[in-house]
Amino acid sequence: MTHDQTSTEHANLSALSDLCTPWCIHVVATLRIADHIAAGTTDIKVLARSTECNADFLQRVLRHLVCKGVFTEPTPGQFALNETARGLLDPVFLDLGGIGGRIAYAWGSLLRAVRTGAPAYHEIFGLPFWEDLQAHPEVAASFDALMGSAGHGTPDPEVLLTGDWEKVKTVVDVGGGTGALLVEILRARPQIQGILVDFPATVARAGSILQEAGVSGRVRTVGQSFFDPLPAGADLYLLKSILNDWPDQEALLILSRCAEAARPIGRLVILGGVLPDGSTSSLLTPEIVLLGGKDRTLTEFRALAHQAGLKIQAAGQLPSGRFAVECCPI
Repeated sequence: MTHDQTSTEHANLSALSDLCTPWCIHVVATLRIADHIAAGTTDIKVLARSTECNADFLQRVLRHLVCKGVFTEPTPGQFALNETARGLLDPVFLDLGGIGGRIAYAWGSLLRAVRTGAPAYHEIFGLPFWEDLQAHPEVAASFDALMGSAGHGTPDPEVLLTGDWEKVKTVVDVGGGTGALLVEILRARPQIQGILVDFPATVARAGSILQEAGVSGRVRTVGQSFFDPLPAGADLYLLKSILNDWPDQEALLILSRCAEAARPIGRLVILGGVLPDGSTSSLLTPEIVLLGGKDRTLTEFRALAHQAGLKIQAAGQLPSGRFAVECCPI
């Protein structure tokens, strides 16, 4: 009997299918209940008035979370933070009004996605994911924050398997959001120049981040889609957490744009979305319902890269543990 069989034999379907607790978490996060309690508002009636909620319903939600180990109720109707609840202070990524809400509601389209093999995000929100973000700048801003250091921590600037930085004078971060990774690379290597490519509104939000990091003088921002021709002639192009967002046709176009721009001697590094052959760690992620994206094995990626005019030079784990692939134009 395998370990996987052993670990799944005793799975509790009721617990696995529980939607109550996740939605309670999202609701109290959206209402900023933890922030109110931290500020001294602990009585359920006052909490309800402060958040414009029904006191009875709010109390039932909080008591459910107390039973699950989130918050405490020292005396009836009085709620307090515990260590778990402190994680809900300023919970921007769980807020149903931002990207957290988009991800939460998008899971309701999974059945349609499974039946068709394509995302059904537009059936819930009226527009495909990227168009929806462009139509709602406040949601787009929370998505950019989720993709940056605030959501994923400080990126590791060691992105080369070869470690050969001597030949790198210019780095292009393709779909680099507000520049979290590019900032760390430029901080680590003062001799390098950077180009940040993403939607116009996203690179506009990057301005203050680049300024605060002290690297704005070495970064050129380019507001465009990465499906359009990319800035050409740089030494290194980066695709971090991009390819896993897209089905094969779109991923092929992105890789083709990188290959075109990198010719004749540039390199492309893929961070995220490619897994070692034989890996079983590819799990269901929000990309499937947001965009229809997927992870690919190294063999699957090699075939796609070849179609795009790229060949793999190296593949393996970086010191951070992230699996990376280095390519060059054919």
